[in-house]
Amino acid sequence: MAIETEGGRERIRDIDAGAHILSGQLGKTVQRLRKAYNLSLSELSEQSGVAKSIISQIERNETNPTLATIWRLSQALDISIDRVLTTDTDEPFIEKITRPDTPILVSDDGRMRLGIIGWIKTVEWLQWYDLTSEPGGVLDSDAHQRGSVENLSVVEGTFEVEIAGIRQEARAGESLRYRCDRPHTIRCTSSTPGRAIMVCILKAAVMD
Repeated sequence: MAIETEGGRERIRDIDAGAHILSGQLGKTVQRLRKAYNLSLSELSEQSGVAKSIISQIERNETNPTLATIWRLSQALDISIDRVLTTDTDEPFIEKITRPDTPILVSDDGRMRLGIIGWIKTVEWLQWYDLTSEPGGVLDSDAHQRGSVENLSVVEGTFEVEIAGIRQEARAGESLRYRCDRPHTIRCTSSTPGRAIMVCILKAAVMD
């Protein structure tokens, strides 16, 4: 017969509390994603193979699903398990990223640079960059996930975006918003260096 110590009981209470928080966050995430994709409970059940009643219980935080169930839902909602399981926290924080710590991407012609200033925790659904370019710089990009949208807000100079033979230009203070789920090209068309903030909202984006 096992003897339960006070420390053991506290540990069990901590585990139970953690499981409750995780389950609650999971339910909110599943419901938010389902509504973002305009899926009914029946449609998500059909796509995931998880019973409609179980999904409803998960969303209402009335059950602790198995890892297999979470995996099926993550596949149907096109999102990784680790993001589904990520818990929110109300704790305030300030995180500083220095210039040397900011990853830089360089275009094939070497004239355009993208500082990755987005948060790593949102990279699957939201990405943003500090884009700088020499005159004539060109950035060719492959298609992102279907339904993805990109926004290019010009700070300095002039930029042009081309998609499927359609071109549009923007100057400082202007923005271009476009579907990026097909090959697209960004060009710095000004005679001076250009700068812009580029934000990419991927298919799995969830807007409250």
